[in-house]
Amino acid sequence: MSTANNTDFLRLPVTEIESKLIQVLIKHGFSNNKAKTCAEIFIGNSLDGVYSHGVNRFVKFIGLVKDGLIQPKVDAICKHSVGSIEQWDGQSGPGPTNALAATDRAMELAAKNGIGCVSLANTNHWMRGGTYGWRAAKAGFVFIGWSNTIANMPAWGAVDSRLGNNPLVIAVPNKGEAIVLDMAMSQYSYGALEVAQLKNEKLSVPGGYDEHGTLSHDPAAIKKSTRALPIGYWKGAGLSLLLDILATILSGGLSVLEISKDGIEAKLSQVFIAIDINKLGNFKSIASAIDQIIEDYKQSVPEKEEKSIRYPGENIMKIRKDNLAQGITVYKSTWEEIQKM
Repeated sequence: MSTANNTDFLRLPVTEIESKLIQVLIKHGFSNNKAKTCAEIFIGNSLDGVYSHGVNRFVKFIGLVKDGLIQPKVDAICKHSVGSIEQWDGQSGPGPTNALAATDRAMELAAKNGIGCVSLANTNHWMRGGTYGWRAAKAGFVFIGWSNTIANMPAWGAVDSRLGNNPLVIAVPNKGEAIVLDMAMSQYSYGALEVAQLKNEKLSVPGGYDEHGTLSHDPAAIKKSTRALPIGYWKGAGLSLLLDILATILSGGLSVLEISKDGIEAKLSQVFIAIDINKLGNFKSIASAIDQIIEDYKQSVPEKEEKSIRYPGENIMKIRKDNLAQGITVYKSTWEEIQKM
């Protein structure tokens, strides 16, 4: 993680962070097991270089617990089941533990039926969606999952935000690891905008509009206008709309419209789909097919000689290894706030 001013950041060992996060979580009503699971997810996200949805987001998470929007003592429950499809109520429980339970249940259904679909209503932010893609893919399952959000992105050609930047995750097993696409429907997630703002950096490409309706590289201006730029312009806006519709009808939960009425991102709707590729007729040839596709992909000629062409998630293992050795990068101000908790 490059930094504009290294004095604003700390490198801390995993054990020190984990101990403190668990302590804070237990203090705010989490059981020992749930506190450990949540801490592992926050730390794992930072270890993998997704700093915006890791330890640096912990203070905001605890704030939602304090406000009563996240209920630390409850678990998601199944409210309807038919064949390979289940609808669950997250009961406003912690987003990461709800998402973990839904992912694991989707894999159980897939192991039995070939495919499993678990939808969650009334849940909270899952932090980094890729967490659940990696979990399923490393267990041998294809994973497709998405979440809706509060309205923070305009429809193409509109000036007001009525769409969420609803993140989508697609993961495929690959040699014991995974190929994982984890992306918001906006050019930059709001977490990425926060990171750029804290580092006092401009965006490399326009990420949204300022309050005057001008495309901007300024993350602070985009956050203020809440007019993030959809990926692929009208295509990203259309995909966002369909993801919201599907999350709403599959879960029986709230839409972006209904979530946004209170102005707080809570009671989200999410979908978790697992496919057991072991049950496919071509299972024995899948690994070689992936190898051929990736080998051809890597033959791409880079625009700049010093750059390499990487597939989604390729660099994660190297980042994780470096962070385990050197310590996780945490904003100094964030760590000070965690210490005070």
